[in-house]
Amino acid sequence: MQQQLAAVVNSLEDAQGRLRRLSDKVSEVAWSRHPSPGKWSAADCVEHLNITSRAYVPLLRDANTEARLLHAEPQKKYRTDAIGWFMTKMIGPMRHIGKVRLVKIKTTPKFVPKGGQSRSQLLSEFVRLQADLITLIRSADGLPLDRVKIVSPFGGRMKYNAYSAIVIVARHQHRHIDQAEEASHAH
Repeated sequence: MQQQLAAVVNSLEDAQGRLRRLSDKVSEVAWSRHPSPGKWSAADCVEHLNITSRAYVPLLRDANTEARLLHAEPQKKYRTDAIGWFMTKMIGPMRHIGKVRLVKIKTTPKFVPKGGQSRSQLLSEFVRLQADLITLIRSADGLPLDRVKIVSPFGGRMKYNAYSAIVIVARHQHRHIDQAEEASHAH
């Protein structure tokens, strides 16, 4: 598998492992606790990631199909485009300076978790969606993903290439797993 795609797959597998370890070590109360009013619980973070993956999977499936139709030589190196690069920086893991969190982004309403799912339901769906994402990435090996654009499911106007999209998904997962860890350990 192409090295950059393998790195994204490894990142997704790492995110799944981190989430499993978090779930294994926190109580049901901690899993569902909101650290303060308006802040997401660990459960909310996972639900948001599931909503996000459900939005990206069909976009990436279509991007793979479109990339295959280009009949291009196998890709040796992928590039994020300018908007994709910016989004990977904005949506990636949270950054802190002391106790100040940098780059807070508010999500669009359709990606806000509704609650009501059990931990096992959330984790089962997360694992299933991870498998879908990883399968799509593996099947895209060598395809010109950086020559195919998708419309961001978050805004509808923003476009970036499909390689940028898979990097965004992986970095976004780590951001919200950071947030879930923080929420579950808040007292």
